[in-house]
Amino acid sequence: MPSDAGAAPDLSLPLWSFRDDVAIEPAAGGSLVVLTRWGDVLVDSPAPAIVDSLYRMTLGPVELTNVEGLDRDDLLAVLARLPGCVVRSLGLKETATPLLSAVPLSPGEVLSLPALDETLPVRLSRFAIVRESDGQLVVESPLSHHRIVLHRPLTTWVVGALGRATTAGHIAQNINVSEGLLTQILAYLVATGMVVTGSPGNGARPVFAEDDLRTWSPHDLLFHSRSRLGRHDDAAGAAFRHVPDLAPLPVVRPVPAGQRFPLHRPDLTSSGLSLTDAIEQRHSVREFAEEGPSAEQVGELLYRTARIRSQTEAVGAGGVGYHVSQRPYPSAGSLYELDLFLTVDRCAGLPRGSYHYDPEDHALTLVNTDGAHADELLDSAMVQLGGHTRPPVLITMTARMGRLSWVYDGIAYATTLKHVGVLQQTLYLVATMMGLAPCAVATGDSETATAAFDLDWPAEVSVGEFVIGLPVPGRTS
Repeated sequence: MPSDAGAAPDLSLPLWSFRDDVAIEPAAGGSLVVLTRWGDVLVDSPAPAIVDSLYRMTLGPVELTNVEGLDRDDLLAVLARLPGCVVRSLGLKETATPLLSAVPLSPGEVLSLPALDETLPVRLSRFAIVRESDGQLVVESPLSHHRIVLHRPLTTWVVGALGRATTAGHIAQNINVSEGLLTQILAYLVATGMVVTGSPGNGARPVFAEDDLRTWSPHDLLFHSRSRLGRHDDAAGAAFRHVPDLAPLPVVRPVPAGQRFPLHRPDLTSSGLSLTDAIEQRHSVREFAEEGPSAEQVGELLYRTARIRSQTEAVGAGGVGYHVSQRPYPSAGSLYELDLFLTVDRCAGLPRGSYHYDPEDHALTLVNTDGAHADELLDSAMVQLGGHTRPPVLITMTARMGRLSWVYDGIAYATTLKHVGVLQQTLYLVATMMGLAPCAVATGDSETATAAFDLDWPAEVSVGEFVIGLPVPGRTS
């Protein structure tokens, strides 16, 4: 039973504070400058009680009603100019730690607490996630402009009781807390979108407005919101956060042990189709000729699409140097975290098995001759394509995520998926120019790839697939 259980509603009180990254500096003429992550705000000649209140809010959640001479409306007018900076908390009298806090994550959102009826259907949003952050339990949602911090056991009990549609009265009875206090806790959760309210449906189950968002899966919407700016306060972009304690990964993945197969290096002055022709003729091919491409054709394809042209040194935060490379397809920061593994079913000049591509020496290393692994990878690709024959060659793209995340915060994985797309398009165009039969694969089995290529998951993960073969004679599409 939580220690706060049974608290009466009149023991609760609203508390106010600023985000931890807000600071206040004096300005000329008795004015103040409030420094925020969204920009600086000048508060012109505020009354002493407002000055006192603002400074107190930088120290943590405080009650403002006991500030002598404070005009509440004047203070709220000042705080209205600081959206995205004011943390609203719910506390209990005679206790130092609030029950919960609503921390703003964006500059345009002002928290408005609703009045809730104890009989109103409520439920945890299906987009809400509960996790640990800096030693505290937090509730977040891609639909919200706030983060809820759960400071006391009682609030975790409340969240835990919201896994299905219920009412404030029912929760209060189950965890032995007053309906008044329970309703106040729910008001913060509802105001921030962590909890949704419903209305009675035609049947026994209530209807919730967020049901209209069922075309979004929770993890897809969370991934979208966290890899773009606007709904979170995490670092994003080239932050170089790991420079002090981690060395950058090398440009080239260490070459594994195994039999080496140097690849053909084509004459780049001879290209065949024009770029326009390759773009116009590009299409996905899902059925392949019995005969596979030759090792020379595989070598030309990889040379034109994925080899290392050159390497140079770049300078990051704090003057730390790291190496980057140039290749035929683009990559953020020239970091090139993608590696290629080829699973060969039939290819003249290459034994059946799985290979790692070395983009520096333009060579393949045989890393796995296990027929079961090759069968599983190729059969999975065949099923994904809806075909009836195994593709001759499957290219699996893997990512050493540390190459990107050493530089980029928050957007590393989203950027990797963009790199998969541009590399797939480059493979499409070159394969079309060469007269091969190419097709991107929608998804792959990460567990099979990890085992087949001996990946150090999740430091290195499979992120994309592409198959090549020869077109069926006489077939144009």
